[in-house]
Amino acid sequence: MGMFDVAVIGTGVIGTTIARELSKYNLSVVMLEKENDVSCGTTKANSAIIHAGFDAPASSNKGKYNAAGNPMFDVLCQELDVPFKRIGSLVMAFSEEEVDTLNELRLNGDALGVPGLRIVDQAELRRMEPNVSDDALAALYAPSAGIIEPWELAMAAAENAVENGAEIQFNFEVSQMVRQADGSFVIESADGESIHAKTVVNAAGVYADQVYRLVNPEAEFSIHPRRGQYYLLDKTAKSLVNHVLFPCPTKMGKGILVVPTVDGNILIGPDSEDLSVADKEEIHTTGERMSLIKKEAGKLCKNIPYRETITTFAGLRAEPTGGDFIIGESTVSGFFNVAGMKSPGLSSAPAIAKDIAQMVCTKLGSPALRADFNPVRRPRVKLEHLSDVEKQALIEEDPRYGRIICRCEMITEGEIVDAIHRQIGGRTLNGIKRRIRPGAGRCQGGFCGPRVMEILSRELGLDLLEVVQEGKDSHILINETKSSRG
Repeated sequence: MGMFDVAVIGTGVIGTTIARELSKYNLSVVMLEKENDVSCGTTKANSAIIHAGFDAPASSNKGKYNAAGNPMFDVLCQELDVPFKRIGSLVMAFSEEEVDTLNELRLNGDALGVPGLRIVDQAELRRMEPNVSDDALAALYAPSAGIIEPWELAMAAAENAVENGAEIQFNFEVSQMVRQADGSFVIESADGESIHAKTVVNAAGVYADQVYRLVNPEAEFSIHPRRGQYYLLDKTAKSLVNHVLFPCPTKMGKGILVVPTVDGNILIGPDSEDLSVADKEEIHTTGERMSLIKKEAGKLCKNIPYRETITTFAGLRAEPTGGDFIIGESTVSGFFNVAGMKSPGLSSAPAIAKDIAQMVCTKLGSPALRADFNPVRRPRVKLEHLSDVEKQALIEEDPRYGRIICRCEMITEGEIVDAIHRQIGGRTLNGIKRRIRPGAGRCQGGFCGPRVMEILSRELGLDLLEVVQEGKDSHILINETKSSRG
């Protein structure tokens, strides 16, 4: 059993950006993930917004890290070849009292250094967003807000970390952790595997409290899951809104929003439903809550075409004791918590990663930066974005880029094969969907799903019965019903 300098537990956007930041140093880093792919938790099911950073108190970790993290996304996404658009956000007021709240948010944002904040009146709001509710009186405009694919950011960060020497182990569910006499940690999985590390970064999402209790049974915090449900509308609805639309925030969060996605869909949600500590896998949707979302979203925006819904889904946020991010070295020396990563966790991720990496490096004696660190992830081919001349040249070089597998998203066999064989390639149907979007369109994989399964089977040398949807036991095909000849 070799010794790693750092073990990062969890490969959501927090864990993977931390691992990438650590890979800049002369350190040995391993990422541990209980699922069989990156970004299988909160990162794959959230609002996909890079918040401007004006709403969390300036004195809080959320305020500090959101304001610092937002401006880092331009360079980060360029290096990692991740789609990112600064489309701006509008927090809308429907009463004079809420207009007062907008002014409070603006002042807080000014204190945090959030750029370009201003109050727009009813007339300007309608010019910016023709479909907003007639009842809206004013809005706080934040031009620095953006939209992104969180799961692709996590995958890209993990891939770049591995390209720079980090390692990753999937299906490693941490079940036991023992601190050694020298201060290092032996981390054991539920399957009996073990990892030895000098330091540990706990980025385990809704399970961060349970992981911490393995080394400190008297953990200072606990986490309960807060479920949010969503509608996803087809790209035919993309002209509905141009910015991220928010209501005034409440103690339960930023509220039900209407937002374009970076891929051209419309996302509506989430609601906010506190679950018990034991319900950390409850990601089903309910009719009652979906009806509530329709009602609340209708207060923001007119003419929402729910007939264009292509799927609904739910995600869990990690709601911590105290309500703020928990970041830093714990009472157990060498064990660092990055917990309670609810909104704006995604927006804060790059800034958190920098600080945690510095803390870990200080603990490990300030290792030097690597001279050979490469921040650039190998770009992936996006055939849909190429010119006709570029497409023709690529197809002549590799005919697989001329075979369309997903007609909704115009994804080719060549793109799927590349997604399988990258540093951390897709191994499941949903893993390929998250990486390059076959199955993310109107038919939700009804046509392309079987073809993607065949490609996975061929490229990975798997029997079709071994290809899974998501988790290692989520089999799609159970057995053969008949054979064909000739």
